[in-house]
Amino acid sequence: MQRVKTIFRIVFFVGLGLYFHYILPQHDVVKVTSTEIIRTDFSSFNRIFYAQADAGAAEQPTRDLRLINTQKQDTFLLGFVRRDSDSVMVYRNEDTGWIYPPYFKFDSADLQAEAANLARGDEWVVVTHYGWRVRWASIYPNAVAVRTVADPDVTIIPWFNIFFFIFLMAAILFVRAAWRQFRERSVDPILDAAGEQIDEVQASVAERRGRLRRWLDTWRSKK
Repeated sequence: MQRVKTIFRIVFFVGLGLYFHYILPQHDVVKVTSTEIIRTDFSSFNRIFYAQADAGAAEQPTRDLRLINTQKQDTFLLGFVRRDSDSVMVYRNEDTGWIYPPYFKFDSADLQAEAANLARGDEWVVVTHYGWRVRWASIYPNAVAVRTVADPDVTIIPWFNIFFFIFLMAAILFVRAAWRQFRERSVDPILDAAGEQIDEVQASVAERRGRLRRWLDTWRSKK
């Protein structure tokens, strides 16, 4: 049983970590090389990795998808350390709307125009995005914003992610303390009272059994 609990906890925390890695904003230093619009037919598998249609448009099983093609500066250690090599990266450009993910993005057309303008030059830019790039499943990270930087060696500190995890830890500690206090004041007294009642019932049953046994013993002695 303990092994099952351990496996469940590992699966839960790995899943939670993957979810946060997907949904939280990430930052890439890139050069925009081109932009394009392709017609996309979503499958039942990759549909969950795309946002809904642009604000004001009807949701369809197939629709145009804006893409931003870039040359990305390679990194490791979650983007904190730059490498001397680069690779290509393709981002999608979709509205997220009011619901999910909570980026409240409604300016995909403006962002596409800004990216097309950047593709004419030779500037390095920081692309803020969420999501993953999975080539075999045609899944692209969604670009949320772009801004120009002086050089590719710029240090980007993910302030939002830092404050998010600080807030998350504080919320977990608060809920834990509130639950302990609630348990001490409400749950434990009820459990103690229930335990006492169970003990009283067991003692009463044992006493009745003892009386019955003594009564039977009196009959045996007469025989």
